[in-house]
Amino acid sequence: MKYLQNSQLEYLSNALCAETGDVDVQCKLESYSCKMTSDDKRQYKVHSHDAAEFQALSPPQAFNQASSPVEGSGPASFMRSVSEAYNSSSLPVPGMIPFSQSCDVRTLYFLISTLNASFQPDYDFSNAKSHEFSREPSYAFVASAIRTTMTRIRGDHFGSVESAMWKAVGEQVDLEKCEIYSYNPDLQSDPYSEEGNLWSLNYFFFDTKRKRIVFFSCRAT
Repeated sequence: MKYLQNSQLEYLSNALCAETGDVDVQCKLESYSCKMTSDDKRQYKVHSHDAAEFQALSPPQAFNQASSPVEGSGPASFMRSVSEAYNSSSLPVPGMIPFSQSCDVRTLYFLISTLNASFQPDYDFSNAKSHEFSREPSYAFVASAIRTTMTRIRGDHFGSVESAMWKAVGEQVDLEKCEIYSYNPDLQSDPYSEEGNLWSLNYFFFDTKRKRIVFFSCRAT
């Protein structure tokens, strides 16, 4: 994974960080190229050895955002839409993992590599499992979830940078067509299991055509 330096994303990362009362909020917006180097290919071969072609994921975080629906829709409509998106894949073979609940092993490698690149050398996510990730239904659902959380902690300030943030992200990936994943670490995973950590948001906007991931991470301590 190659970090793609972007001054606008760096500016927005700093703008989203804040200390509010006793809570310290740290955010980052980073862009990465998924074009494999020789070292990436070597690591991928190790990662994918004996691994199933498709890896089972956890249900999307959107299921937990029913109280934060997309503007203009009620909670019931919100959950119905998520359910339809989540369960839309038919299962031609009994026991087969639905497409909306899985990702291929290469994509999982990219997600884990993004975490490692973002938090190196302090943390190593190489042992992260597929069930710690989810595939989100759509950009609209994720934008709503982020808006709800960030407005609670940053108030009107987030509203003043929200459009600029999505514009900058949209210049890196196609928001309407990219695959969106979230990372939901278990209690053994760093840096989210550290004492004093209150909550975290972690989203990957994966543009398969451009072979690029924009990583949005925000945590409160």
